[in-house]
Amino acid sequence: MKSKKFMKKKSRKINRTKFVEKKQKIESKIEKRYKILIVIIILLMVLLITKLVLMQLVSHDKYTKKLDELTHTIFYSGSTPRGRIYDRSGNIIVDNVALKTIYYKKPVNVKVSDEIKNAYKVARYIDVDYSNLKDISLKKFWVESNPKLAKQKITDEEWKKLNERRLTNEDIYKLKLERVTDEELSKYTDEDKEAAYIYYLMNKGYSYAEKTIKNKDVTEEEYATIAEHLDELKGFDIKLDWQRYYPYGDTLKTIFGTVSTSESGIPKELKDYYLDKGYALTDRVGISYLEYQYEEYLKGTKDVYELTEDNNYRLVEEGSRGNDIVLTIDINLQQEVDKILEEELIAAKSEYDTGYLDKAFVVITDPNTGEILAMSGKQIVLEDSEYKVYDYTPGVITTSVTPGSVIKGASHIVGYNTGALQIGEKRDDACIKIAATPLKCSYKTFGIIDDLQALKYSSNTYQFRTAIKVGKGNYEYDKPLKIDENAFNIYRDTFAEFGLGVKTGIDLPNETLGYKGNNTLSGYLLDFSIGQYDTYTPIQLSQYISTIANGGKRIKPHLLKAIYSSQSEEPLTDILLESKVEVLNELNTQEEYLNRVKEGFRQVLDYGGTGSGYVNYDYQAAGKTGTAESFIDTDGDGKIDTETISSNFVGYAPYDNPKVTFIVLTPDVASIATDSSIMSKINMRITQKVTQKYFEIYE
Repeated sequence: MKSKKFMKKKSRKINRTKFVEKKQKIESKIEKRYKILIVIIILLMVLLITKLVLMQLVSHDKYTKKLDELTHTIFYSGSTPRGRIYDRSGNIIVDNVALKTIYYKKPVNVKVSDEIKNAYKVARYIDVDYSNLKDISLKKFWVESNPKLAKQKITDEEWKKLNERRLTNEDIYKLKLERVTDEELSKYTDEDKEAAYIYYLMNKGYSYAEKTIKNKDVTEEEYATIAEHLDELKGFDIKLDWQRYYPYGDTLKTIFGTVSTSESGIPKELKDYYLDKGYALTDRVGISYLEYQYEEYLKGTKDVYELTEDNNYRLVEEGSRGNDIVLTIDINLQQEVDKILEEELIAAKSEYDTGYLDKAFVVITDPNTGEILAMSGKQIVLEDSEYKVYDYTPGVITTSVTPGSVIKGASHIVGYNTGALQIGEKRDDACIKIAATPLKCSYKTFGIIDDLQALKYSSNTYQFRTAIKVGKGNYEYDKPLKIDENAFNIYRDTFAEFGLGVKTGIDLPNETLGYKGNNTLSGYLLDFSIGQYDTYTPIQLSQYISTIANGGKRIKPHLLKAIYSSQSEEPLTDILLESKVEVLNELNTQEEYLNRVKEGFRQVLDYGGTGSGYVNYDYQAAGKTGTAESFIDTDGDGKIDTETISSNFVGYAPYDNPKVTFIVLTPDVASIATDSSIMSKINMRITQKVTQKYFEIYE
């Protein structure tokens, strides 16, 4: 018995010991976990304190701004007036004028019936010209105004088809419109039609956009009446809007470009471009030419408003008109050039064989800076038995022209650079004959001439012989001629240094390159050398003659002279940016070669030269004429079908210290069969008048 009790006591003792040990282990684990928890809590506290310190001290402004954004509603005003555009003399050539505007912005969940009621009310308050109201818009107004009668125009069978999804709601709506009768529409009075037109204006375009109801000839009474009744005209409001104003009429208006309206906002094709820059879809933006090119400077900044607790607005930041830009253009010279082109085009149409003549271009630049003083393109069209002239100035950067002999200066440089032509080299001006091709001649035979005379008299065969040497050809009369095709690249690479066949970099969008021939037959290389293969734009030819005039620097042409802040007390005093001369490249040639070309160009305008009489001798000009065979599509089928003659001129003055360059281009001045002696001299007359007008203004 003792032994059993003893064993039991011993067993209990052992169990107690194990229990104690187990308890101690558990307590030890708890203590460790507690310590870990304490450490975690301490770390979290440190992190929290660090975060609070960063928030309160380091990032205080950032989080304050975020708080403001989350707790305040910000609104922006409509677009503010754009910056003015000035010419080089400080004349305002593009401005803004205020417009009293009555507009509508569709409220949320507005009923059609309420919109129609308001359209009638507004029709009683203001006069709206509804002459542009179309029948379809009037029918829509009838359907919306008479929902029950419109519903009755749909048959039970058609409603059944709608339920069976064999017709759509759109189909049903179209059927309603088709079944509105003339008799039903004839009951509409002038007031009904005016309301219908207002209703149409209220619902055109984007639903979220402001719709202009009237912004032309808004009377003070109309403006005040709408203002007095805004409470009852839900969605209607008034404002002072703006539009571009052109003090010099249509002069250079196409190059100024256009600005979108409040209704259209950002055009779809430019949506991504402007949205990436932070614009809203309803913003008014520049959408073409200079307005587009310098949008970031011309755009104004909007007023910023905050919605207060009592549901009123508080001005947070006042907006401002856009910055002003000054152009290199002389608006007075520009007007004179436009006038000359218009008069001469009309006069030329009464001359022999000018049926294909329909355009003319002039560009006047400073060759040392790239500044464009005037640029003009005009197109003449026969309308109702009367000739009318329209602006075609964008064609200066987009129209391809066959240059003809005006590019022979660049061809001479190719010859000098490659050793295919030597200074003073004499050659016989006899015609070139390649097997199976017609004779290739100058317009008349000049006998033995040197490189200067080749330019003065505009010899073609002189250039042909240079091209043959550049192409490493072996010419024999009436035998096949094989040339190295790389000669085309040699010519084009040198021409590109003058700005021919490459973009000039002018500060306008949509500049094109002209046409680049892809056939490498030997005869085409000869044509290329006299300007009868590749074609170039007027601005490229302007850069070409400027490169010669200034001594070999291809300078970027530009229209922007400077940008000024519009916030200064006096206009054009606080300059923000000024255009600088940008040299794109320099001619890879020797100075003596370029001087030789310049001397040849001087002789072109001297007595006996092809340009004699183009420019008054007192102006000491140099330049080059060009008569080119060109090709046009006369029936609009996309195929060239008629061969014409184009007459061109490029020049500069004075020849010893050039300050100005001129290009005058008259494409398709006559048909190919016309005798040159009776061909219209429109190109010469324009050149004479334009150069004379320039020197009258600047001397």
